[in-house]
Amino acid sequence: MKRRIREILSWYGSDNPGTLTNLARILNQGKLGGTGKLVILPVDQGVEHGPARTFIPNPGGFDPRYHFELAIDAGLSAYAAPLGFLEAGARDYAGDLPLIMKVNNRENLSSDKDPLQAVTGSVEAALRIGCAAIGYTVYPGSMHRVVMYEKLQALTEEAKRHGLAVVVWSYPRGSDISKEGETALDVSAYAAQIAAQMGANIIKVKPPDDFVEQGEARKTYEKAGVETDTLPKRIEHVIKSAFDGRRVTIFSGGAAKGTDAVLEEIRGIRDGGGFGSIMGRNAFQRERSEALELLGSVIKIYQGKL
Repeated sequence: MKRRIREILSWYGSDNPGTLTNLARILNQGKLGGTGKLVILPVDQGVEHGPARTFIPNPGGFDPRYHFELAIDAGLSAYAAPLGFLEAGARDYAGDLPLIMKVNNRENLSSDKDPLQAVTGSVEAALRIGCAAIGYTVYPGSMHRVVMYEKLQALTEEAKRHGLAVVVWSYPRGSDISKEGETALDVSAYAAQIAAQMGANIIKVKPPDDFVEQGEARKTYEKAGVETDTLPKRIEHVIKSAFDGRRVTIFSGGAAKGTDAVLEEIRGIRDGGGFGSIMGRNAFQRERSEALELLGSVIKIYQGKL
């Protein structure tokens, strides 16, 4: 095993050998294996946004097997999806790449200002399918956050007891947070800290914007001279907030955007010390050859080759 991977595993000293082995499976998989960097394909948008918005831009994506093959052929670190999509391909692609079962989801047929996701998977199902980890979303700032935190705590304890790793999507959202505040620097850093404190092995947050939501945080940043004007500096602060960089923290790709914008953001994440990306719509909504080319470029950026 590469020295960098052993170093990362040493940060999780309280986890059992099963959890560490599954975390290592993800860190050693694909073209970035052994580097400590990750690129994960998540496909939970069929539930989160609906099949029309999600798959019509590239109709091949209606087939669950398409996403297994895209992740495998691109040399990615893992593939994350809800129970149904994983069940539809787990047997055919058993052992080809680590799987992450997204065990909670919400549909987009209501406009809840304070969202709450339903538990739609289980540790038992993740073990049956052969997953390396479970994934769970929390919405810091939602009025339902306490329920989500308590469910996450119970699922984390169960998953780790059975040797699975835990990936936490930490997405601030709620009636007391402005739209700008959902990706504010202070709020994104807070979200990373919350996920780390909840026992996440891997944390997923959104790239932070040059905006500070909380007045007290703004005063603190200004007094300390924290630089917020470039993406690498903002990424660096989020990484610092995840136990001084001792928790693997990766960043979402967000809404579909042009190739140049995607790659510019990836460079900012890399230069700020981010551990990688979890890219969904920006990958699978492109035509297959274009998606493979884009993912190849993302991997080269994290390898320092582009």
